[in-house]
Amino acid sequence: MTTLRLVVVDDHPVVRDGLRGMLGTQPDFEIVGEAAGGAEALTVVEAVRPDVVLTDLRLPEPSGGALIRLLLERVPEVRVLVLTTHDTDADVLPAVEAGAIGYLLKDAPREELFRAVRAAARGETVLSPSVAAVLLSRVRPPKAPPSRRLSAREIEILALVARGRTNREVASALHISEATVKTHLLHIYAKLEVPDRAAAVDAAHRRGLL
Repeated sequence: MTTLRLVVVDDHPVVRDGLRGMLGTQPDFEIVGEAAGGAEALTVVEAVRPDVVLTDLRLPEPSGGALIRLLLERVPEVRVLVLTTHDTDADVLPAVEAGAIGYLLKDAPREELFRAVRAAARGETVLSPSVAAVLLSRVRPPKAPPSRRLSAREIEILALVARGRTNREVASALHISEATVKTHLLHIYAKLEVPDRAAAVDAAHRRGLL
């Protein structure tokens, strides 16, 4: 079993303690560092080079998108998973644009958090439903009625995901770019109101789409 090395970044000691205790229940997780602010996070992450950084957005500077961008500049292989209470455009968009692999809210169930950490380590995008809705609203034409019906292409992509294909393998099979696959997955998550690919496959099976 591969052990995932994690760093937790939050300016509240109680939150860090809670996350450390919760994540520590998983045999494949190892907390290798923590930080209370952006500057400390940069130092810790550069020193220990974890697989995944779980970070709040509003921290002693640098914070938000600026912190995410700096983390990825200094340790390009790290995956940054946002874990916060904020899901407004002003919070979500800069974080995603800066390169966050996922964005969860702190009220997410613990199993969802565990799944998100593992997915992030694999390079898969994970979003809370409300966050997916924010992103979808940015690409949907103004005043367009929301549609919850998956397109033929989205079902095609989801069927490949259900067979265990990675984003890269899906892109290759359908002769499209990996970025296009990720965009379709974001739309799927928003339409099905799910946070990640595993939940999307489950929801699609329950609705008879696959």
